[in-house]
Amino acid sequence: MDKFYTNVPADTFNDRPWPKAVMNGIRCTCPRCGTGKLYESYLKVVPVCQTCGEELHHQRADDAPPYFTMFIVGHIIIGGLLVLEQTLAPATWVHLVIWLPLTLFLSLWLLPKVKGGLVGLQWALRMHGFGGETDEPDPEPQPASQA
Repeated sequence: MDKFYTNVPADTFNDRPWPKAVMNGIRCTCPRCGTGKLYESYLKVVPVCQTCGEELHHQRADDAPPYFTMFIVGHIIIGGLLVLEQTLAPATWVHLVIWLPLTLFLSLWLLPKVKGGLVGLQWALRMHGFGGETDEPDPEPQPASQA
């Protein structure tokens, strides 16, 4: 078993396997049950799963999904562009006709899947309130009084 550095007891990690939760998220379904819808619109996560009742409003995907999406799409597009240029050397307009629509399509198609995977990972690792605790920072330590 992977070693996690957290305050959650080690035996509680077995009830939320992260590979299954991430795959459920990639399929845009609830990370817990795998059957309820994860989104109520394109990227808006439902507050509560309609199937199992799991609260999903805790998720904090923020900027990570677009970053990972750009990383993935960029590698696919640049790799394909370089291969096409080295093998056929087509005109610039051919590159534009191929790669611009493909970039747009891949980005819009992958973004909800990447966000779902990250929400599933957060749920499995009990991050951002999914473990029953809030994300409130610990109180600042008070200086010791001089005696």
